[in-house]
Amino acid sequence: MNTLRANRKSIGINFSSRGESEVMVWAPHAQEVSVILAGVDERIVLIKRDHGYFSCITSKLKPGDRYFLELDQRHRYADPASQFQPEGIVGPSEIFNPHHFRWNDDRWTNIPLKDYLFYEIHTGTFTPSGTFSGVQEKLAYLKDLGITAIELMPVAEFSGLRNWGYDGVFPFAVHHGYGGPASLQRLVDACHKEGIAVVLDVVYNHMGPEGNNLQKFGPFFTEKYSTPWGSAMNFDDAGSDEVRRFFIENALMWFRDFHIDALRLDAVHAIRDFGPVHILKEIRQHTDQLSQETGRPYYLVAECDLNDPKYIQPIAEGGYGMNAQWNDEFHHALRVTSGNESTGYYEDFNGLLHLAKSYVDAYIYDGIYSPHRQKTFGAKATGIPQEKFVVFSQNHDQVGNRMLGERTTSLVSFEMRKVLAAAVLMSPYLPLLFMGEEYSETNPFLYFVNHGDEKLISAVREGRKKEFKSFHNGGDVPDPQSEQTFLRSKLQWELIDDPHHNVMLNYYKMLIATRKLLTPLRLGTRSEMDVKVFPPEKVFMVTRWHEGHTIIALFNFSSAEQTVECPARVSEMRMALHSASSQWGGPLSEPLSELSPMVSIAGESVVLYASEYV
Repeated sequence: MNTLRANRKSIGINFSSRGESEVMVWAPHAQEVSVILAGVDERIVLIKRDHGYFSCITSKLKPGDRYFLELDQRHRYADPASQFQPEGIVGPSEIFNPHHFRWNDDRWTNIPLKDYLFYEIHTGTFTPSGTFSGVQEKLAYLKDLGITAIELMPVAEFSGLRNWGYDGVFPFAVHHGYGGPASLQRLVDACHKEGIAVVLDVVYNHMGPEGNNLQKFGPFFTEKYSTPWGSAMNFDDAGSDEVRRFFIENALMWFRDFHIDALRLDAVHAIRDFGPVHILKEIRQHTDQLSQETGRPYYLVAECDLNDPKYIQPIAEGGYGMNAQWNDEFHHALRVTSGNESTGYYEDFNGLLHLAKSYVDAYIYDGIYSPHRQKTFGAKATGIPQEKFVVFSQNHDQVGNRMLGERTTSLVSFEMRKVLAAAVLMSPYLPLLFMGEEYSETNPFLYFVNHGDEKLISAVREGRKKEFKSFHNGGDVPDPQSEQTFLRSKLQWELIDDPHHNVMLNYYKMLIATRKLLTPLRLGTRSEMDVKVFPPEKVFMVTRWHEGHTIIALFNFSSAEQTVECPARVSEMRMALHSASSQWGGPLSEPLSELSPMVSIAGESVVLYASEYV
């Protein structure tokens, strides 16, 4: 078995500098493994190696050839390390050579993580074509908006043509319905040309339920643990060394062969690993090795709901070395503060006071009692830099995991949506927008699948109905298998030409530009911030400063005009934003008061004062 090296992929079918095919398959359950060329039925028998590997070097395989792997001359499957499944999960694999692509991003070195402004995209619903090419056509729009990083929901091959992507079963294969691997390379290259980083969502905690043949090859799963989505990946049981290698190679492939800048690792709290070196830490170590070889930084962003800072602490400090994590608690507090329901897991959040705590402490439950969990939960994130946390007012989970997939457009007023946007973009953390929120998209983002197994389809339908008992009363759950459910989730790009939606789009552009322009918003740290809450008025005041510059932002979450006392220096500052202004579609033609310590704020609005010229 070859030693894992960061600068080249070894598993699957790869090509040497001499143009020969190097085949390596891990199949410890098999006694014999062969490559079967589709159509011609030619057999290439692999040589059995140590640790369950089978390999060979041959000149009989070339890019574009389609093939199966045959185990013990009886069963034929697609390659678990396939990079392209042109006919989907049940068809043959196609040999892909990622090095055929001529990159034009030699001068691209990735932007600092602190400058990331994420824009989450579901490729299939982002544009009418639902492809990487469609995303590429919108890059000028995204650059004009001010986005610095797009985040693609998972693209690994899944069943059918429509899916959120978390049901992938070929981790190395780029979904054929989106355009396949070469099209993804073209998109990333085009993004870098525009100065936009690319983040890819990957799933290492489970595999999808349909077309998953990994267990036929080896012990990829363990019964020691389970996840909400089925058996857990085997990262610490018998045979786990090569499972770990499989996923480390996967992470490195995206960085090296597709020039992805950051990975968003889905639900890492569902990764069970009690070995001496956690798999996340090992992925970090190998990623750092690749970074040393390429001279490019690569980021790892975790989705984790444990409020455990060890995930984002450096390895040198005993952590796993993730660069950042999604902070769902910020969203939950913001959602409740805006007047939305406090049922289900939202019952843990009291609104304004918890939003203020999240601004200051990142984690809300940081060693305090959680009524929803009925236990003390979390640990403090003291001293952890603000760029370690990603915040949002909506994302695919928080929209799509609602029964009717309602965006904030359907849940709060036009004026409140402007407040939510400002709360995210004026926070000290890394902001994330969910596609379409910037112009108040009205279509929902629903949960959809395209399975082929009728029993599985029925199970998904029933599971979806049971999922929302604590959130919704009555009403029919949209059928996740229906194509109409998918089509209803497509963005309506014509809305940006409507005056009402165009105002919101311009408002977002202004907020993003303001975040980049004002020193405290661009560079201020968590320690350079003071937060004050006026509970009776439902007003939240944030003061941030850096290098002699100061901003004061007041958020009124009530429906009525409120007057609160601000620091005396506000009278010396310039009003940089009043969201209730008619300029932004609000009810006011003029500010409510002169600049003085007593400031009046219109209902459901935000006012920003700055010492710098805007």
